[in-house]
Amino acid sequence: MSLVRNFATVGGATLLSRLLGFVRDVLLAAAVGAGPVADAFVVAFRLPNLFRRLFAEGAFNSAFIPLFGRKVEEEGDQGARQFAGEIGAALLLCLLVLTALAQIFMPFVVWALAPGFVADPEKYDLTVLMARIAFPYLIFMSLLAFIGGILNTYHRFAAAAFAPVMLNVVMSLVLGSVLLTGVDDNMTLGTILAIGVTVGGIVQLLVVIIDLKRLGFRIPVFRPRYTNSAKRLLALGIPGVIAGGVTQINIAVGQIIASMQEGANALLYFADRLYQLPLGVIGIAIGVVLLPSLTRQLRAGETAAYQHSLNRALEFSLVLTLPAAVALAVVPHEIVSVLFQRVRFDAQAVDGTAAALMAFSFGLPAFVLNKVFSPGYFAREDTKTPMKFAVVGMVVNVILSIVLFPWLMHVGIALATTLAGWVNTALLIAVLWKRGHFKPDFSLLRRLLLVLMASAVMGVSVHFTAIFLAPYLSDGWLLVRAASLGLLVLVGVVTFALIAQLSGGADLLGMAKALRRRNT
Repeated sequence: MSLVRNFATVGGATLLSRLLGFVRDVLLAAAVGAGPVADAFVVAFRLPNLFRRLFAEGAFNSAFIPLFGRKVEEEGDQGARQFAGEIGAALLLCLLVLTALAQIFMPFVVWALAPGFVADPEKYDLTVLMARIAFPYLIFMSLLAFIGGILNTYHRFAAAAFAPVMLNVVMSLVLGSVLLTGVDDNMTLGTILAIGVTVGGIVQLLVVIIDLKRLGFRIPVFRPRYTNSAKRLLALGIPGVIAGGVTQINIAVGQIIASMQEGANALLYFADRLYQLPLGVIGIAIGVVLLPSLTRQLRAGETAAYQHSLNRALEFSLVLTLPAAVALAVVPHEIVSVLFQRVRFDAQAVDGTAAALMAFSFGLPAFVLNKVFSPGYFAREDTKTPMKFAVVGMVVNVILSIVLFPWLMHVGIALATTLAGWVNTALLIAVLWKRGHFKPDFSLLRRLLLVLMASAVMGVSVHFTAIFLAPYLSDGWLLVRAASLGLLVLVGVVTFALIAQLSGGADLLGMAKALRRRNT
């Protein structure tokens, strides 16, 4: 159950971060609605996040953790420190150069990512300003990913997992202050939000630096050099830029097309935030924990343990993902309405966000499975194969986005992202299976069928419960609406848990006991 406990550590931290993220987004919806400032903030904030997930979390970690894990196993802490110092120096130099170039060419970058903004000079200029202020966030988050990779290799998952909580704390304080002071000038409001993002990045980095000091792992300071370690990391990292960041690339493509529709980027952002809750809690937790575990098992020649880890990770992920996907598909309007509809976020914005959320929900299992199966390649230092599949997924996404946008508008973009995610994930599974690197056991297949059945029954119960609670979900005090949504969630959780446990689809009681033993 060690994998489950580690998943719970990272997943629990991510859950806290996502819940605080909802507080942040509720405040954001109240402060800026779905208007020009919201559109500008989405693009400005997503820009450093895009590079962070492509170059830091995606490419960097998929390449760095297996290489760093090898150094730890073969050369001990001394060799690992030498490797970390060389890579850290090269990473920091690249980040500083990239940030400098971004500051100079930001107008062109914004034009490339959101060409539709050019028709509105005020929104375009605001986006450029906010993006310049927020872009240094990339430096702090990339260094966080670097230090987090070191901590995760030593099975210290908590600090890196809890660090994102601090961004949401900082941004919630900033947005709360904006609402209390009544700031309504777009330029001033946008500047304050962008500064909050950068400050949040600094605070997050401090969290992992403190934990690294507690570990007693000191990273030596070197002059940036193109060493053999850097060459190997670069060779693995370039394919990982595409493989690890396929979802982000797809989102960027959607953002470009969505800029042609007024308010579409804001609607997609709020829908994305909702389906990112289960994706973050489950998918990211599994990706963070599974890669170092698989790497060490392969290095030690423990192939049976490797297969067991992969099977249990798949089982654990779908036990949580399938019911979440069904719930988001069945009651998206109720969820969006209760969480976001207030002040500047009107009924039309609720309808648009709910439609996009439903489209995203069908892709949630694919996005999580991508996090499960990608480490099966990365642990073997194979980043080229996932890169090829990612290219296929990107092509599918671009074609479908262009085809569907004229008819379905922003919902077509969400649907294209979903379908591209399934194509990419199907290829990952098929080739891993063909190579013999993934062998599903009978227990896994039986349990997945039972979990699917439990999720379907849960969806029916949630649907009829939502009809019964409709008057309380749509009208009245916010507290009543929130309590009604909470009751709806509780009905879904209890229904799924009972059916899954009684049918043998999931040993939820066993998981709970294992977690309690960890805390005693």
